Amino acid sequence: MSIAQRLTDLGITLPPVATPAAAYLPFMRTGNLVFLSGHIAKKDGKVWVGQLGKDIATAEGQQAARAVAIDLLGTLNAAVGGLDKVVRIVKVMSLVNSTPDYTEQHLVTNGCSELLAEVFGDAGRHARSAFGVAQIPLGSCVEIELIAEVRD
Repeated sequence: MSIAQRLTDLGITLPPVATPAAAYLPFMRTGNLVFLSGHIAKKDGKVWVGQLGKDIATAEGQQAARAVAIDLLGTLNAAVGGLDKVVRIVKVMSLVNSTPDYTEQHLVTNGCSELLAEVFGDAGRHARSAFGVAQIPLGSCVEIELIAEVRD
């Protein structure tokens, strides 16, 4: 089954690449690796604002991380000219806007990780880091970056 068919089966339409909000590129390719800049969570086209452990629960944070994964897939698709060129997702790094006593950043990040595995199968399983941070640009609840191995 093609990646496009999996996305259709999951009811996912890939968004266009977002315009960077500062002085950086949305992605950079070197050799067979593509590095995607951090993408912040959005809901209904607006920044998904909030802090885990204060006004956002873990389940909603997982939804936000899943939304970020969809945006990352849109950028990755544009970066390589099609998701069928992805050999594997190598690494995900997740920043979770959270209170000092919140400790479920890894569960929030599962929203991204689980979607990548649904889309790419075993090639979507990856190394990962999940951090709790005091704040993320624009007040977003989650920011995630990704590294993928691709073929020409």
